Amino acid sequence: MKVFDKNLIALEAKKELARREFFSFCKALASDFYQDDMHYLVELANTLQALYEGRIIRFVPTTDWKIVDDVSIYSNYQECKKLMMNMPPQHGKSRTLINFCCWVFGKNPTEKIITCSYGDDPASDFSRYTRDEIAMVKKQPDEIVYSDIFPKTRIKRGNSSFEKWALENQHFSYMGKGVGGAITGKGGTILIVDDPVKGVEEAMNENHLEKLWNWYTNTFRSRVSAKDGEPFEIVNMTRWADGDICGKLLESSEAREWYVLKFEAYDEKTNKMLCERLLSKKRYHEQKNILDISIFMANYHQQPINQLGKLYSAFKTYEQVPADNNGNPLFTGIYAYTDTADEGSDYLATFIWGDYNKEAYILDVLYTQKPNEVTEPILAQMLRDNEVDLSRIESNNGGKAFARNVKRILEDDLGYNFTDITWFHQSKNKNSRILSNSTWVINHVYFPINWRDRWPQLYRDLNKYQREGKNAHDDAPDAVTGVAETMYLKHR
Repeated sequence: MKVFDKNLIALEAKKELARREFFSFCKALASDFYQDDMHYLVELANTLQALYEGRIIRFVPTTDWKIVDDVSIYSNYQECKKLMMNMPPQHGKSRTLINFCCWVFGKNPTEKIITCSYGDDPASDFSRYTRDEIAMVKKQPDEIVYSDIFPKTRIKRGNSSFEKWALENQHFSYMGKGVGGAITGKGGTILIVDDPVKGVEEAMNENHLEKLWNWYTNTFRSRVSAKDGEPFEIVNMTRWADGDICGKLLESSEAREWYVLKFEAYDEKTNKMLCERLLSKKRYHEQKNILDISIFMANYHQQPINQLGKLYSAFKTYEQVPADNNGNPLFTGIYAYTDTADEGSDYLATFIWGDYNKEAYILDVLYTQKPNEVTEPILAQMLRDNEVDLSRIESNNGGKAFARNVKRILEDDLGYNFTDITWFHQSKNKNSRILSNSTWVINHVYFPINWRDRWPQLYRDLNKYQREGKNAHDDAPDAVTGVAETMYLKHR
């Protein structure tokens, strides 16, 4: 009769589970850190595995249909290959990404991974820790090391560089570089950005963030292994500012392509810490008292620094305009307000809206830096198409001539004289007007549900406008303030 060693069986089962499940892999190599009651780490590990295995599905708007088992369904779901990770510091996010690289190499040694951090030193550390984990030597007989789980995945002999190395039978497997550095001659199947912003000084430097974005889009993302198709992309960072990589991605046309995994250090609703073992409630409140509140919120709640100073906390939206049972709009008037461009870099901003129960429903927008000879006929056509009753145009800085030209085009060229176009000199302080009307704008102006996609630059400029300090553009807040002022004049 055969005698089975239960301990040996349990050990082999543990190894097999580590090959199949990424979190079990993490536990097998570092059971002191990865424990089952650390639920956020379980979710993080499971999300990374689901990403790699193609089990995260994203919704893609489309009108196409297909028939499956005699049932008509939308064919608008695709595999998501992009993950955004936002977590508090010292909670194991980079450590888990290192383990993920190792686990992926065990599953498929032909993968090519490129990682970038804010500097060469952290990038080299990331690379070295990945390499060392794969090459780890057993110190105790009952200890599980990487080679026990994936015995066929080994570092190529002679690859001593921590910046770039390869696995056996591979020409290139891994490269770690500092953000902004050159990445030449290598293509990756998995691209990872890990903590690209060093700290608050860089986060508050718009020029630095812009350079970082240009590097990310023009250099880092171009490092794709063409023969392997679309790469997996992972961005892991503290949400420092709206202009950081995560912020720009979420404002871009590819926002829906990203799966966002966000953890806050403390949940106010449940009064629980994300992980009491790593950050106690006592330590959390100590940090809150010591740190600047904006830095604290960015680090521990993933709230960008500039969001604390945002003038407009949120904007209301609508899916359908107010209408009667026959679908006829219930507006009591259609109005327009235009702030003409003061300088070459300024925007001409026009809002067209419907008035219903003293609420403003934005119907159309013209927000552009194009010259007057281009915008005058465009605005005239918009006034006609929307059947605007009254159009108010600021006459400051050439606005009077602009208004007259729009009126002439509308009436003479388009043959439409149902819009009353008036112009006036705006003598009130712009900043005071914007601030004093901001609450009304937040509570009573409704934008179309898809306004972020229809008018992306307008969306950015309104949502980034700061209550204090210098703003790059104030044309959109100025014009939406005109909406509030026009409504006040009408209903006072």
